[in-house]
Amino acid sequence: MRAAEEAAFARGVEVEALMDTAGTGVAQAVTGFFRKPGKCIVFAGKGNNAGDALVAAECLRRLGWKIEVRLAFQEADCSGLMRKKLESLRRRPPEILGATPARSGGTDLGVILVELFAEAAEELSAAQEAIAAEAYIATAAPLIILDGLLGLGAKPPLRDPIRAACRSINQLRASKGAYVFAVDLPTGLDGDSGKTDRDCVIADFTVTIGFAKPGLLADDALNFVGRLEVVQLDELRSPEKKAREVVSALPALRDLLPRRKFSTYKNQCGRIGVVAGSKGFIGAALMTSQGALRAGAGLVEVFVPEEIYEIVAGAAPMESMVKPLHSYRDLLKQKADVWAVGPGLGKSRAAEILELIEKAKQPMVIDADALNILAEKTSTLKHCKGKRLLTPHPGEMKRLWPDEKETRAKTATKFCQRFPVTLLLKGSRTIVAERDRPLSYNTTGNPGMATGGMGDILTGVCAGLAGQGLSLYDAARLGAWLCGRAAEIAIFNGSQSEQSLLPRDILDHLGDAFNEL
Repeated sequence: MRAAEEAAFARGVEVEALMDTAGTGVAQAVTGFFRKPGKCIVFAGKGNNAGDALVAAECLRRLGWKIEVRLAFQEADCSGLMRKKLESLRRRPPEILGATPARSGGTDLGVILVELFAEAAEELSAAQEAIAAEAYIATAAPLIILDGLLGLGAKPPLRDPIRAACRSINQLRASKGAYVFAVDLPTGLDGDSGKTDRDCVIADFTVTIGFAKPGLLADDALNFVGRLEVVQLDELRSPEKKAREVVSALPALRDLLPRRKFSTYKNQCGRIGVVAGSKGFIGAALMTSQGALRAGAGLVEVFVPEEIYEIVAGAAPMESMVKPLHSYRDLLKQKADVWAVGPGLGKSRAAEILELIEKAKQPMVIDADALNILAEKTSTLKHCKGKRLLTPHPGEMKRLWPDEKETRAKTATKFCQRFPVTLLLKGSRTIVAERDRPLSYNTTGNPGMATGGMGDILTGVCAGLAGQGLSLYDAARLGAWLCGRAAEIAIFNGSQSEQSLLPRDILDHLGDAFNEL
């Protein structure tokens, strides 16, 4: 990031131009989750990070948001560009809000300016909480915080007045339900290592500028970073060397699934064979098939044991074809384009499943019980006739690769170095790995997805995307992004909460996620 900025400035790009683009991107990220205007509290330091946050606040104000700025330093101590953006925010366009600026404690519709200086910061913050939050909670309008205290150049440990301001942010988040957006990175987090100060800001969203910083992807930083979004700056050129790690954000994924030709017909969109379900677990087969259908598969066939055929056939989506099986070995004669194998299978026919995994020539997405069967004989993966995508959650990954001392990134990398497969390692920051491809981190999703059945949907979605011509690596990256984004839309733009979210809600909002592409 530093090298890219220096190169841009050498070409004549102005700092303020980058700031305006970055701040606009932050505001767009906010409105991607909160479309209804509410109250935005900006915690501002004295440098360019604060300038980015103030530009974002200006954009939000023009959309009807009410803005409060809390300065951690005296205005005279701030950078010239930061002061310029603060003055711009003070100058309210009368046709938008039509009120006069207020100082500390003001309650009009304008920009409220609160000065937080060193030892008095926490007391002043507490005094402002009722004004800042209660009215908006009562009307169900969103209350958000922009953390613009420190930027990339700062390192822990924190010192006052920044430390006190961080405590105030975390207190508002805990006591008032505010959603925190960190600008570039949460204050108190090391952008290189991911190490955190004891008072590090706990962000619900981190809108990082230009490129994702390594510290944002560290396992231990996850609960401080939250949902990760990248604001791309066209003025900044990527490094010449090939990236070893990437993030799967919207701009990077948009071209993977082009619009369909008008002449498209079903046989061009993939025949997906779903091998899932057993007694007591028919829902897994249904959700996997629905995931494939919603992802755009041309045809979906669901193969189930004879003993549950009538139950599945009566409950399956009418768009799918349900077929009874005597033996899973019979599937080797079927003409599927992609297989989705594992959800709800059980382990009673492990030998047959292992043979299918090894001998099927088509690409295959492997999940759930098929992974547990594989864990007892992982050497099978070295002899598969076709390409394989494995989609384990952490527990399944431990059975496949029992080394608990490694980071998730190293685990994924080493596994793919040993086996010629694509790996989608599920988690709050899902990782996709493949030998000789960059390690890819997913950016979407939320804690509401921590419920049974989400993985079944993902298995079907990945298979459906692969059936339309995507490589397993790209199908995994795009599938994880789509399911995560559908979950976000269901909560922030729909009617669900993190507690009430169900896999069916992912299906209902997959179309919205696709449309964002």
